[in-house]
Amino acid sequence: MKTKIWQLPALLLLLGLTACSQQSTSQQSQISKQPSMTNYLPKPYVEIEHPAWVKNATIYEVNVRQYTPQGTFNAFAEHLPRLKALGVDILWLMPIHPIGDKNRKGEKGSYYAVKDYMAVNPEFGTLDDFKALVDRAHSMDMYVIIDWVANHSAWDNPLTETNPQWYTKDHNGNFQPTPWWDWSDIIDFDYQNPEMREYMTNALKYWVKETNIDGYRADVAGFIPTDFWDNVRTELDDIKPVFMLAEWDARDLHKKAFDMSYAWKLHDTLEAVNKGDKDASGVYHYFAHALNAWPDNAIKMNFVDNHDKNSWEQSMFERHGPYLEASIVLTVTAEGMPLLYSGQEAGLDRSLAFFDKDEISWQSHPIGDLYKSLFTLKHQNKALWNGNWGGKMIPVPNNKPKQVFSFARIKDGDKVFVAINFSDQPTQVQFNENIQLGQYQEYFSQTATNLVPESTLTIPAYGYRVYVKQ
Repeated sequence: MKTKIWQLPALLLLLGLTACSQQSTSQQSQISKQPSMTNYLPKPYVEIEHPAWVKNATIYEVNVRQYTPQGTFNAFAEHLPRLKALGVDILWLMPIHPIGDKNRKGEKGSYYAVKDYMAVNPEFGTLDDFKALVDRAHSMDMYVIIDWVANHSAWDNPLTETNPQWYTKDHNGNFQPTPWWDWSDIIDFDYQNPEMREYMTNALKYWVKETNIDGYRADVAGFIPTDFWDNVRTELDDIKPVFMLAEWDARDLHKKAFDMSYAWKLHDTLEAVNKGDKDASGVYHYFAHALNAWPDNAIKMNFVDNHDKNSWEQSMFERHGPYLEASIVLTVTAEGMPLLYSGQEAGLDRSLAFFDKDEISWQSHPIGDLYKSLFTLKHQNKALWNGNWGGKMIPVPNNKPKQVFSFARIKDGDKVFVAINFSDQPTQVQFNENIQLGQYQEYFSQTATNLVPESTLTIPAYGYRVYVKQ
């Protein structure tokens, strides 16, 4: 059929509209294939939800063997009222499992050479004794986590006979300790084996179900693939909300698996101050890095002592010297959860034997009084709470940055301003900020203080000031 001349303009218009329509449809199709704007919205890095009772909690490491003459769960339980009065919330028990005999170090052996993941060390008591301890702690609004050694076992763990394929082997095909470390009393698991992962996961679930514990401290957590811990956390939370502490210092562990990890570098910085290798500016630089590099709501565990430091690197007094009290004040008032190790509150001034019996001597001590006072403030003042429940540290620059470290924290009307003299000389200091201004009561002296722009503070050598908003 022929097209009439007068019909051509209309036809061309129709063709043009069709082409435009097709182009528009194509463009819309291309746009629809682009990522949605929701893909660019910020998401919290820490995906897990901390148990509500963590908000203002403190943590205490229990060395059962050395705690009492008996070295048992029942004997330790008698200390619970004292620890509650001290301000302790979370009890972390070093490994409670039977210890291997083969290649044992010392008479008693290492807690971390586990012979049976499904049993209790008979030196400490029975499974029922342990359950009673957990129940008693819960009745006092305290929580219990146990140390878990997932990376390795004792040489004579029955798994070496029933499932030798679950362990790594050396170049000769023999069991091996973790390479490059002097851990001759243990041998390494192989986390490339899915059956081994399943066993370890089920063992972790068993203790939560059977004894109602509230979580775990994971020994050398970074030696184990992160995806293992991610899955473990999901399966444990299906039983009950748990609290997980990683003996490691890596941000990725916080994403799905762990509530808290060690502030190793803070301890080392404070020790370096005592040795004269760093001054207050080194403390400032630590927080400048840590608070920018670590995600919000990832809790760091602050400490001046723990079983590793005490056992192998002398006492807290020798490592921190005259800066010990100032360091304790910082570890409780800075962002993070403070740790107290067995015996610190009694002024533990020596290294406890790790492989043998070496009982703690209990006494009243100023260090215990200091922790009790600081724990009371932490419980009551929201600015010092943990994770996103608490206030972020705000630097308060001053005119003596090599001597004095100063910061503020604010949350829901609560405010704390801290100034610590990390030097051996009394220091007069002024501050170059406005966040610290206001009416306060100095926490330790109970002195009312009005901080104005011209205020000058005199802080004694190794001293500290903690100002609480009125």
